Amino acid sequence: MPHAEVDPSCSRILIADDIQQNRELLEAYLIDEGYTLLMASDGQQTMQMVDQHHPDLILLDIMMPRMSGYEVCARLKADPERRGIPVLMVTALNEMGDIEKAVEAGCDDFLTKPVNRLELRTRVRSLLRVRHLESERDRLLAYLEEMENRVLRSGS
Repeated sequence: MPHAEVDPSCSRILIADDIQQNRELLEAYLIDEGYTLLMASDGQQTMQMVDQHHPDLILLDIMMPRMSGYEVCARLKADPERRGIPVLMVTALNEMGDIEKAVEAGCDDFLTKPVNRLELRTRVRSLLRVRHLESERDRLLAYLEEMENRVLRSGS
């Protein structure tokens, strides 16, 4: 079975890191992939950007002012409207406890800095593929439910 290809021009990625050089590096690694790239410099701005732009993926630093990446991730995953957004934690922290805490907060994947370009691009592509397949599944389920309701209404 062939894997689903994702049209990059349809994908919005939010890069959240308090250090501008880190945001610029991730942007440079992804810019020629065709994604729409959005930037946030702290946890609160990240939450605002999620509400305004509904990204398909978030690259999230852990150590940020005004709200840590752990807290941002936990809030997103606790919200039924936003829990489906994949979160890729990108951080200099690499102790097992840090990884466990990120997983407990609900992150979908984890990369340590310095980030390898190929690894980043591969994981982004994979997470976006899953995100778009889940969106398509949800659309199909809604359509089937609508058709079922029409059949039930027309039969009564």
